[in-house]
Amino acid sequence: MILVDFLFVNGAYLASIYLHYLDYSVMPGDILDKMLVRMPYVTLVYIGIFMVAKLYKNLWRYMGFLEVTKTVIGAGIGTIICFLIDYVCMKSGFLFGIGCLPLIAYIDSYLFITFLCVGIRTAYKSFRAMRSNLQRRSGTANKNIMIIGAGNMGNTILYEMSLSGYKFGSPVCIVDDDPAKQKLRIRNIPVAGKPEDIPKLVSQYDVNEIIFCITLISPERKREILDIAMSTGCSLKMAPNVEDFGGYNKSFTDKIRKVDVLDLLSRPEIKLNPDVCKYVTGETVLVTGGGGSIGSELCRQIARYNPAKIVIFDIYENNAFTLKNSLDRQYCGAPQIEIRIGSVRDMKRLREIFDEFNPSSVFHAAAHKHVPLMEDSPYEAVKNNILGTYNTAFCANEYGVKNFVLLSTDKAVNPTNVMGATKRVCEIVVQHFSKISKGTKFAAVRFGNVLGSNGSVIPIFKEQIENGGPVTVTHPDITRYFMTIPEASQLVVQAGGLAKGGEIFVLDMGEPVKIVTLAENLIKLSGFEPYKDVDIQFTGLRPGEKLYEELSLEEELDQRRKTGNDKIFVTKPLEIDDEMIENEIKAIGDLKPEEVRIFLKRLVPNYKPQ
Repeated sequence: MILVDFLFVNGAYLASIYLHYLDYSVMPGDILDKMLVRMPYVTLVYIGIFMVAKLYKNLWRYMGFLEVTKTVIGAGIGTIICFLIDYVCMKSGFLFGIGCLPLIAYIDSYLFITFLCVGIRTAYKSFRAMRSNLQRRSGTANKNIMIIGAGNMGNTILYEMSLSGYKFGSPVCIVDDDPAKQKLRIRNIPVAGKPEDIPKLVSQYDVNEIIFCITLISPERKREILDIAMSTGCSLKMAPNVEDFGGYNKSFTDKIRKVDVLDLLSRPEIKLNPDVCKYVTGETVLVTGGGGSIGSELCRQIARYNPAKIVIFDIYENNAFTLKNSLDRQYCGAPQIEIRIGSVRDMKRLREIFDEFNPSSVFHAAAHKHVPLMEDSPYEAVKNNILGTYNTAFCANEYGVKNFVLLSTDKAVNPTNVMGATKRVCEIVVQHFSKISKGTKFAAVRFGNVLGSNGSVIPIFKEQIENGGPVTVTHPDITRYFMTIPEASQLVVQAGGLAKGGEIFVLDMGEPVKIVTLAENLIKLSGFEPYKDVDIQFTGLRPGEKLYEELSLEEELDQRRKTGNDKIFVTKPLEIDDEMIENEIKAIGDLKPEEVRIFLKRLVPNYKPQ
């Protein structure tokens, strides 16, 4: 491009000089002399300005308005500088005594340079676009693609497809809700209808793949459109959101992903106030069970607020080690990540950890959470969940921790299983310590099922689909509340900043989702037809399993109120017998396995074991 610009710039000056002196009977040699004298500084001035503007750093197939503007302005500045050089040096006779050119010659040279330099770049870009369009029309692409959304993201995806020569597929039509865009074209692709027309257009244009490219849309409408798209059986993909697009020189098409079951949840993700979470900034934070699926994401969310140190305390070393490596790579040692192996059942080990690190905040995520397995091993659930929570809370109070947050579950509300009953006792333990503590703020966070966590239904369903089915659901009417791991973790961090002592925070989780609907959607997203290609079988409720979950106790509902975030509710602490709690906890070591459910019934009167 430097060589091309050298030829264009000097050729433009030569042409403008020739045109001006054409009627003055000037010999061609004299015209050439006038140009040769100017050539060194004309070349240096224009090429130098273009270099300063970084025009030679651009890939011209991506040329846009900014690059054209830089070229036009750069040519104008270069022309003015060359005129001043001529005026100062040549008019004074300093340089060979050759005078200035007429003003019209400078204007002509500027127009010639602008036309040539912009033109060659535009021609190159147009050539590539024309070649890509021919490839698309010739059918060399391996699939036909429908774009949902004729906005900025849809336009960007179409543009990047053309730059790649449509090697991943050929866009054939666009659908959009906006009536004003109907029957228009974007990059020569027709806006052929509305989302409701997707099934008809899939057949008409022989579509193989659908890419959802609407970034600003209500969750309800998004789900409606995705449901329509799923009904076609086409491969369904999602364009990235702006926050997913990280890094310079990254392609938006590289960020296109398969539609996930999370995209089909109509409840919007909760948005939290980051200022509330700054209580961990510059502090040491202890996360028990920090290597687990929720505990590890909790560590990642905490790390965003610049704590001095995060201590991962877990009994299983492999996940904790992997998490530390990931956080060290991402944050380069700030915050400092420490791993300590041990059990929350072991009071001596806990005191060692508190002695070593003296944390200001503790997030207690260590627990047994698998409902059927805890029905078979109830004493282990009591020791790990209840005793582990008591031990950790006791140390937090003893060592003057500022904030203690327990991760609880909606299964603690009117529990019918051992796991839920133990978690309800954990909530009572936290409220007990809140009453007797003088400096530590104790709180619990209660939420529903976490999609993608260890033991959630999603990975189980996916494995069953990969194996050809059947997908097993316990009951056709069973429903659950769902949230994502980042949501759950953000809520827990937020609760630590909102807590004043003894509260149970509850997330407004929207409408519960039928598990069978979740299974059907996963089957469709995998490219199969439910009950036809992959069967769904109902196996009956498992031990301790309820048809539906609740988020609050009946006695809590009267006192439930919103916090500063309208998606988070807080309940007032209930009255508890502190002496009874202390005595029952101390008696755990003497419990016999067959007495566990009786013990839980004493502490949780509304526990109704199946």
